[in-house]
Amino acid sequence: MYRILLVEDDDRIASLLGGHLQKYGYEVKIAEQLNDIKLEFAEMKPDLVLLDINLPFFDGFYWCRQIRTISNAPIIFISARTDELNQVMAIENGGDDYITKPFHLEVVMAKIKSVLRRTYGEYSPSLSQESRIVELCGLTIYPDQNEAEWNSTRILFSQKEFQLLSIFVREHKKIVSRDELLEALWDDIDFVDDNTLTVNVNRLRRKLENAGLKDCISTIRGQGYQFQVNRKDEPEC
Repeated sequence: MYRILLVEDDDRIASLLGGHLQKYGYEVKIAEQLNDIKLEFAEMKPDLVLLDINLPFFDGFYWCRQIRTISNAPIIFISARTDELNQVMAIENGGDDYITKPFHLEVVMAKIKSVLRRTYGEYSPSLSQESRIVELCGLTIYPDQNEAEWNSTRILFSQKEFQLLSIFVREHKKIVSRDELLEALWDDIDFVDDNTLTVNVNRLRRKLENAGLKDCISTIRGQGYQFQVNRKDEPEC
């Protein structure tokens, strides 16, 4: 049974959504301490978080960043803010997906199932051949922790970032199309804004650059992306 933490200050929406999730067999906890969502998360240790943006004390972006300091559990934002900027900010702050209000319960369920399947189910890297530690030209990949290491610097990734990295490492030096990446990361691309992929790639690129791995993700105009690790001491990479 998957555990879901629902962070929503509208009691009507929280009750409706929470009850619907429970009917499908999920263990749901509606957050009560809205002044300390990080503590609620740490106490429950949920498998997934549904997170509103408009919250008292601090907004959902803040709490998403706080959760990311202790966990890579998937986070889906559910918000009445429909503009593209807020959707980009949700991903930039560590979210995995975004649903706008008013929502259809079927869409919410489909997104939850997709994220859980890719995080813990048959599409999870930890259950595939990629679960072994992988090394590529000095870059070490730890699938079970969603982490990598470069020049003794550990890099922690969100689930989507790590899925992207895994694909890039597997297709090292090859051009991977945007459509391939969209289909690999999301079950139903009809529900995914194309800009979502761009934001996730940019976040991955920035984390690698901050660790000292620069210019490894190239945008190939009209084709997609190319990943290549370059080391001066290992030219064959």
